[in-house]
Parts: sequence; C-alpha cells; structure tokens
Amino acid sequence: MKTKRFGYLAPLTAMLCNLVIAYILYFLARIIYLLVNYSYFEQGLSFSHLTEMLGGGLVFDTSAILVTNIPYIVLMLLPWHRKENSTYQQICKWVFIVINGLALAINLCDSVYFRYTMRRTTTTVFSEFSNEGNLGSIFLTETLHHWYLSIAFALLIWGVWKLYVKTGLEWKRLRPWPYALTVFLSLAAFAPFVVAGIRGGFTTAVRPITISNANQYVNRPIEAALVLNTPFSLYRTIGKAVFVVPDYYQNEQELAAIYSPEHNLSDSRLSRDSIISRDSSDSIFSRKNVVILIVESFGREYIGALNKTLENGQYRGYTPCVDSLIAKSVTFSHTYCNGRKSIDGMPSILSSIPMFVEPFFLTPASMNHVSGIASILAAEGYQTAFFHGAQRGSMGFQAFSRATGFQDYYGREDYDADTRFGGDEDFDGMWAIWDEPFLQYYATKMSEMKEPFMTAVFTASSHHPYVIPEKYKTQYPEEGIVIHKCIRYTDMAIGKFFEKASREPWFNNTIFVLTSDHTNLSDHAFYETDLGGFCSPIIIYEPGNAERLPEIQDKIAQQIDILPTVMGMLHYQKPYFGFGIDVLNYPAEDTWAVNYLNGIYQYVKQGYVLQFDGTQTKAVYALSDSLMKRNLIGKVPQQPQMERELKAIIQQYMTRMTQDKLSVNK
Repeated sequence: MKTKRFGYLAPLTAMLCNLVIAYILYFLARIIYLLVNYSYFEQGLSFSHLTEMLGGGLVFDTSAILVTNIPYIVLMLLPWHRKENSTYQQICKWVFIVINGLALAINLCDSVYFRYTMRRTTTTVFSEFSNEGNLGSIFLTETLHHWYLSIAFALLIWGVWKLYVKTGLEWKRLRPWPYALTVFLSLAAFAPFVVAGIRGGFTTAVRPITISNANQYVNRPIEAALVLNTPFSLYRTIGKAVFVVPDYYQNEQELAAIYSPEHNLSDSRLSRDSIISRDSSDSIFSRKNVVILIVESFGREYIGALNKTLENGQYRGYTPCVDSLIAKSVTFSHTYCNGRKSIDGMPSILSSIPMFVEPFFLTPASMNHVSGIASILAAEGYQTAFFHGAQRGSMGFQAFSRATGFQDYYGREDYDADTRFGGDEDFDGMWAIWDEPFLQYYATKMSEMKEPFMTAVFTASSHHPYVIPEKYKTQYPEEGIVIHKCIRYTDMAIGKFFEKASREPWFNNTIFVLTSDHTNLSDHAFYETDLGGFCSPIIIYEPGNAERLPEIQDKIAQQIDILPTVMGMLHYQKPYFGFGIDVLNYPAEDTWAVNYLNGIYQYVKQGYVLQFDGTQTKAVYALSDSLMKRNLIGKVPQQPQMERELKAIIQQYMTRMTQDKLSVNK
C-alpha cells in the first residue's frame, strides 16, 4: 500500500498507518499471552472486565510503541526530500519490522515465562541470568516446546511485511522547500503526541506512567501482567530507583513500636512461656547443627500430607517421602514463600529478607552489609557451607552465600573433582548435578565437617526443562502436568538423603528445615490465585528432640520466619536482624506473612489477606475464601490494624534498604 495521494503529508500518513500495525501486533500478542496462561486469568474474567483491561493496555502499548519506534519516526519525518528514494524507504521498512518484530518476540517469550513469575519481566532478568552459560539451549528447548508461538511469530511478521505502508513519493518530482517545511511541521505537530503518549497523558498532573499504574484497570494483582506489555516493563525499569521510602510514619519510635526487624529477648510479641524458657538456666545456646534444604519449585500443592482436603479428600500428591517426613515434623496450616523466583528465595530463607518490588540481590541494595543465619552462627564457631549442584556463579548464589557468611561453597566443579561420585556423568545436561547423587554428596560432605555446622543446599532437578534421569523414566512416567514426574524424582532423592543422614553421628544433633525456593506449575485453581501462587512448604524436623511433637500448628508461617525460628530453637541470646518472626514461639494470632505481586503487597494475618497498593487497600479476602472471590474491603474489623502494620513493614524495609541498615550493627 502507498499513500502518494496525500501529497507532502504522505510521510506522516504512512508512518501513522504503520504505527497502527504496531498496535495490532501488541494487541494480538496480548491475546496470545491471555490464551497461553488462561487458567491464571479466567477467574472473574467477564467480557466487560476483559474490555477494561484491553483498554488499559492501550495506554501502556502507546508508551512502548512510541518509545521503541522513535528511530523509525525520526527516519520517516526527516525533512529532507532525497529520503524519498527506494533504498532509504527500504531501510525505514526494515527498521520498523526489526523494532516491532523484536517487541513481538519479547512479548511472546514472556507469555511462557509468566507462569513462573506471575508478572511481566523487568530489566533485572539480565542480572538474574548473567552467569548462566546454557541460555542458548534453554531458548532452543522452549522454542521446540512452544512451536505454536514460533509459527504465530512468523505469520505475524509476514503480515507486517505485506501490510507495511510506503509513502509512494519520488524524490526527483518533489519541490525541496515545500516538502521540507511540510514534513518539519508534521514532526513538530506529532512530537507533543509522542511525549504525551510516552508519559501516559497530556496534563501536567499526569506523571510518567509506571508498572504500578496497571493496577487501576484490574481486579486482582495477577491481572496487571495482562494489562502491561513486556517492552514497557523493560524500558520503564532501566536505571530506576527500586526502593522508595514512604512517609507513612514521621516518628521513628512510633514506627519501631509497630514493627521492627531487630530481634531481642525483650520482644513483647513473644509468648510468655517462650521468654521464661529462654531466661531459664536450661536455655543455654544449644549449638545444634542446622541443615536447610531449599528444594527447587517444590510447591505446597504437590505434597499430599499438606492437602488432605484437596479434590474432596482424594488427593494423594506426589511426595510419599516428604509425607513421611511431615509425620515426624512440625509444620503450619498456612505457609508461604516471599517471592516467585529462586533469587527471591535465597535472601528470604537465609537472611530473612523478603522480595519487595525487585529481587533484593539484583538491586544496588545488595551491596549493603547483610547478615544471615550463616554469619550469625559462624560468629558462634559454626562451620558453614552452601551447596548447589550448578556451576560456580550460577544464579549469583555463590556471591550471595559468601556475602551472608557461608565460609565454603560446593558446586558442580567440586562434585566433579570428588572421585567417590559419578562426576560430570551425573550432570543433567542443562542446569546441575541430578538431585539424587548431589544430595548424597551433600550428606557425605557434612559428615566430614566439624560440628557444629550450618549448611544449606539448593536442589535443581524439579526445574525446567522438566526431565529426569533416563533410568527413572519408567519408574516415574509422565502424569498430570509436566513437573509431576520431577517432583516424584526429587522426593525420592530427599528420602534417600534422610535415609543416609539418619545413619550419621551428627543426625540427632541437627535441626532440619525443608522448604522450596518458590512455587511452580499448577493444576488446581486454589494454587493459581494471587495468594495461592505463594504457597510453599515450611517443614521443621528435629530428630533428637523427643519433646518436640510432630504437628501441623494452626499458624501462618513464611520463608523469612525460618531464620528467627531457628534462632529460637537454638536459644540464641544475642540481638539479630530479620524481617520475620520466631513462629514457634509466637501466639497464632500474631503470626503473619507478606509478599509482593505486580505492585500489590499482600499481608496475611488473623484469617484474612489484605491487598495494598502502597497508597490504599484494594481488597480484603478471608483465607477460607480459597479462590478469593468475595472482596470484604471495609467490612473486616481487622482491616485498619492490618493496614497500620503493613505500612510499618514496608517503611522499615524501604528505609533499611536505602540506608544500609540490614543488620543490628548498622
């Protein structure tokens, strides 16, 4: 198609027509995003609400389209008549197709990644995978698994190529000065619309829109991902200040009285029996070993013992070994992770730092002085070590473990060097050493450590691309969704780990904690809700303590509670830092959990979950309303107090991140 009949306005007209094509691309990419992840969005998805979200999406699409197409706009509206030659116009066409083809590819790829993060990808993804050498094979595998997206991409780009509009002008027939003046005026007239489109509006009262603005078009935080587009999320987070301190409380004493992450024995929220016990003569620091198993993607959903009412009581899960462990352990009725990525789990579990806004150690705040369970116990004479079966540097775990006090790090290279094990033949070909041999290695290495020791292991096999060792493929065939066979394999590996550990002399002098880094693929509606997507197990096993009876306590627990809870079990007497609580020694009514999803903070306490956007409460749901269908905002007497506490948590977090106060000594 050509726009020659518009005369000297043809460049502007052709450019506008092509930008409309870009809008169509973004719209179709959003529809594909919805279809690929439909089970996450179907709740409450009426036609009118979908229309509202699609309309809101136009605001963010406009911003992304105008930002990314600035080179194309400038090329098309350059006031120089000689650019109306075939070579120049062909260059313009290629620039347009490459820019918008890349945007389309990013949007389509993110439609696959969404199910792991429940949000649009931001620029921290480049830091997250900066140390991985297997991204090419991962991308190829995903391309093969989602071939239909590749076909959709090819068809859409072919359509753009065919529909692209040319000016149809011939430079030799143009009058230079009238042409230049007309095109310059076109550029001058269009420029304000570009600025307004990028900002999100014309008025001076409109601040440049950010990711959080998507929440004005949604009913649930998870829906913000549908309103946004990935190019916008990427460029809007380049070089931005991640942590901004709110001014909910002007008085530091008032703030600390409501909530403080600094722990000591005078904490008024500890139960009276706990304080008496810690002050008694038998509360001397116990110096027990501490072993923390962080199991990749091992969501609560997969564990039969923690889902006895699921599927009308018929659900058995995929974890017989962990089920038997739970029968000997303490766990809790409501347990949550504090983030949706592996790099969120590490700070939450080992340093009691939740994920707010962006993964902590992908931000400048990662350079702060950070304490953790390893540094606290190393100061008490513990030998500390972190184990991860991937190559050194993978996911930034080695850097984080060292920064938080782990003295030693054992990765794939160390496993390969140990001739007692299978070496690189036990490598899964993608990420790390298979869980079964690496957990055996883990147990063996702990037997060589001097007690007391504190260790943590991060497993890898229950992870994309969801494969298991060849010898187990008949024992654990495909069933349910693709991750289930991997969960069965990892569960078996955990069972064999505890079987080996139980024969070691250090076993009865050890506190074991088992949790997951985050949740993963789901086939139950409850675990696909805004809150259900954060349901991770927290299992505490203390084989040498006959007084700690196995039970599922009716409490709320979260990953950031692990550090304070372990400190309580060890009768640790000194002050320490952690955003969580000692959940075993808190009354049930004072236990809580917090997480962050797409600009919304979720605060769980006293039977309710409150959703707060940083300024106001958006929703309140009863925990008994498992599918989060009935919004009780303004109808729950606990709401004002929950808002007050959540604001204090947020302000403490942001203040300490920006002022380097992540330890009691700062």
